[in-house]
Amino acid sequence: MAGLVTLSPPVPLDAASLRPKQDRLFEILRSLGSVLVAYSGGTDSAYLAWAARQVLGDAAIAVTADSPSIPASHKRDAVAFAQQFDIRHEMIPSLEFENPAYSANNPDRCFHCKDELFRRMEEIAPRFAGKAIIYGVNKDDLGDYRPGQHAALQHGVKAPLVEAGLTKAEIRELSRLAGLPTWDRPAAACLSSRIPYGTPVTPENIRQVEQAEEELKALGFRQFRVRHHTEMARIEIAREEMGRVLDLEMCDRITAIFKALGFTYVALDLSGYRQGSMNEVLPGR
Repeated sequence: MAGLVTLSPPVPLDAASLRPKQDRLFEILRSLGSVLVAYSGGTDSAYLAWAARQVLGDAAIAVTADSPSIPASHKRDAVAFAQQFDIRHEMIPSLEFENPAYSANNPDRCFHCKDELFRRMEEIAPRFAGKAIIYGVNKDDLGDYRPGQHAALQHGVKAPLVEAGLTKAEIRELSRLAGLPTWDRPAAACLSSRIPYGTPVTPENIRQVEQAEEELKALGFRQFRVRHHTEMARIEIAREEMGRVLDLEMCDRITAIFKALGFTYVALDLSGYRQGSMNEVLPGR
């Protein structure tokens, strides 16, 4: 079942109790000697890239997939963060849209995406003395339906945040204590996750989603998703922000914007924003 997400301030965590976990993460990274970090620029991967830089210096390299499924604004943010914290950074092409198994958009789509990313990272690893590949899955992620984790297992990709026992809330707090601007970044996922399973994923329909979400961001909304149902856009907004979107003037503005982007119908999901809502149709969910 997808969980509702709110923007309420989290219960404060005891910094002293978190330090041993961060120390454990640093030990894990130090034992690897040198790493390539699968880095999207989100809260988890940014913290992992920062931690690797602290421990390994230039032996830590953040790698970002240059894919149509990643919003251009997220790529810019990833570059800016790496520059701010002096993290070596590589942008590599990711060609998952050339794979029919990915474009078909079956429930295993994320496997094919991560499989493509990790294969590309393996290809460049010899340029950096065969560094270990790591990614930013956290302890909370283990209970969700995430086929990408199977790809990581197949490629021998390590998950230091899980090994250190770090949850999402703990990563956010440690990021805040470290002065990382990503500590309170809203949860993000690739644009392909906005397309219902069974509907082919194309650069065109995810570009439409990207434009719609950038428009919502420009209107001041913070945590949301635009789900693409062919002619209809289904908007999920965090409960705390629902009042603004229900204002009739705002409804008219959003409707006009979305219709100009090519949507015939614009709908508001009254259940609000929740991670993994597309998984609700899967058996057993």
